[in-house]
Amino acid sequence: MIQDPYITAINSQRSTLSWMSSISENMANMYTPGFRQAVVRFSDFMNGVTPTEFTWDDYQGKSTPGRLPSNLMVEGKGLFVTKKPDGTVRYTRLGDFKFDAEGNYVNDRGWKVQGYLLGENGEVLSTTQSTSPGANNPNMAQGGPGLPPTTEINMWVDPSNGKFFGKYDEYKIRTDGTIVGMANGGKTVTPLYKVSLVNFPNVQGLSLVEEAAFAPGKNSGDPVQGTGEVRSGFLEASNTSMMQNVFFLRQAKMQMDVTSKLISTNKSLLEETLRLIQ
Repeated sequence: MIQDPYITAINSQRSTLSWMSSISENMANMYTPGFRQAVVRFSDFMNGVTPTEFTWDDYQGKSTPGRLPSNLMVEGKGLFVTKKPDGTVRYTRLGDFKFDAEGNYVNDRGWKVQGYLLGENGEVLSTTQSTSPGANNPNMAQGGPGLPPTTEINMWVDPSNGKFFGKYDEYKIRTDGTIVGMANGGKTVTPLYKVSLVNFPNVQGLSLVEEAAFAPGKNSGDPVQGTGEVRSGFLEASNTSMMQNVFFLRQAKMQMDVTSKLISTNKSLLEETLRLIQ
């Protein structure tokens, strides 16, 4: 059965409004660190232009100086792992991290950054506990296939001498995400933690559940090891392309004009039909 052209135009207009809203959000977050450009894909059906998928571009955003040396950015493929106070795990590209008053490595929302505890030689210390989130140990998060469960990162500072763990004068975060404690003017370097960096077989299958925070989706697959490098003291800027979104906005406006014209024409035809019947 052929769909009423009036209904077709209405459905197309509704879809176009959703598209324009997505474009506006992209442009409004042009300078928001960690923001991922939203992408809308359409399919043509008998009942109008219908959006089939809302996803985002996963290409690299530019680096921008952070506010603290503890701020991090991923250069390449990977996402940081954070844990909310209720134990929920969230994945993000936004490395707005800092050490709080208790020495916990957290983001600006207070979510705890997850990592791996290291041995004296820098090896990741495995655990025999379950890899289910929160199982047996509330500090553990799911490690993913081939990955040990993660733990919270804590660089407690001794109030009597101001040193990390009461032993190290300062810390440094290497490009592989290893946090090392430094003492004796940098002569003593001890690996302490490694910031967890994971990826997914289909990153665009992740669900954007909160600002700059993702959760696994039905098409994302399970977490695997990330392959990117970590840069300390930087944040990843938004990957929004102003030129691309201006082009999309022009397309959306043209589509809106066409659907408005179709609605107007169908209204005129209906009025003329009713006049002839009368």
